[in-house]
Amino acid sequence: MIDILVIADDFTGALDTGVQFASAGIRTVVRTGGNYDFYQLSEENVQILVIDAETRHLSSQEAYRVVFHITKKAVESGIRHIYKKTDSALRGNIGSELTAVLDASNCRTLPFIPAHPHMNRITRGGVHYIDGKSVEESVFGVDPFEPVTRSYIPDIIGLQSSVRTAVIGRGERESESRSREIDIYDVETEEQLQEIASRLFDRNRLPVMAGCAGFASVLPGLFRLQKDPRKTALSAEGLIVVNGSLNPITADQLDYAEAHSGYHRVILKPWQKLEAGYWERPEGIQEQQAVLQKCRKYRYLIIDGKDRDGSSTTDAYAEEKGMDTEDARRQIAISLGKLVNSLVEGNLHHTLMVIGGDTLQSVLQELGVCEMYPVCEIFPGTVISRCCCRGQEYQIISKSGGFGEKTLLEDISDFVLQDRKEKEYV
Repeated sequence: MIDILVIADDFTGALDTGVQFASAGIRTVVRTGGNYDFYQLSEENVQILVIDAETRHLSSQEAYRVVFHITKKAVESGIRHIYKKTDSALRGNIGSELTAVLDASNCRTLPFIPAHPHMNRITRGGVHYIDGKSVEESVFGVDPFEPVTRSYIPDIIGLQSSVRTAVIGRGERESESRSREIDIYDVETEEQLQEIASRLFDRNRLPVMAGCAGFASVLPGLFRLQKDPRKTALSAEGLIVVNGSLNPITADQLDYAEAHSGYHRVILKPWQKLEAGYWERPEGIQEQQAVLQKCRKYRYLIIDGKDRDGSSTTDAYAEEKGMDTEDARRQIAISLGKLVNSLVEGNLHHTLMVIGGDTLQSVLQELGVCEMYPVCEIFPGTVISRCCCRGQEYQIISKSGGFGEKTLLEDISDFVLQDRKEKEYV
């Protein structure tokens, strides 16, 4: 039986929320798309179903429609708890998607707890902060694809919704008003997160709820769900890191790994990323073989879809081809997916790490994978999952572009590439 449905807007977000339950031993499945028979899934003994609705880059109206449809079907099938997963930097269609959950569920209030204190992302006075800076002044305020231009959360919601909002400060209680309302909670510590979750649970205020992976992390202890034996992570011959993120946090991680941690780096040329069908051409097939040989030669390999800092050759090439930013983003993800598919067909047994939700979605689509099983979170926001591809079990590490310390790739290789057959991470 599905106890909680989580609706995410991209695949990395779906996994870093699903793993909060999976790491507690709760049977969790992450799937892409929203056309599911919830009755059938209940028979499969799925306790936590996470759906990647892929709404991050849709219009606000289309995102509303998709989330409303999924929520409505879930309510009609008897799912009692729905969690709208939001980005921890408040990117995406926050207002329209929260409103869709509220409308489709017919609930009066929607508790929204966007903070993730463990990642130094907090909410104070209704303003969202990342690493001590308001979100609009952080690296997410200059995101080339979806900059966050507000920091006061009621203003962010108000860009796409007319639903009333209320900021619930530390020690304050929820309103008893009968009007529809999105309640935004100030949270600065893990203890406050747990305190709010417990209070809302005790007062039966969690039929619908919203937040990032931070709030999701305290739910397994509240709902007391049945536990299965925990899966383990698999050993690997090597690690291939596929990057589709332009976030400067990821750029620092890749630079450090290349300079200090023995990673070999392949930076794709603009035409390799932006020309549709490149990897099916003779020169593309030849380049695939060259990358495959590098995978076999180097234990740690980075395939980078971003130009080196200071270079704008991809932007110039896209402009020459008449591609706007959205066209380029989409084509780069597709190209990375096709290249990864060719490497898998080359019978590699490396662990694959994919950075960026769009890139992960494209990779999985090319591999024909529509569901994944989170195993554990080895670092905050960095998740190991298993999936079945062409009759074999594979291990994939996923990470959003904006997560992690500079040494992350070095730390991951220390964890994953062990000589033991299997290892469980706690």
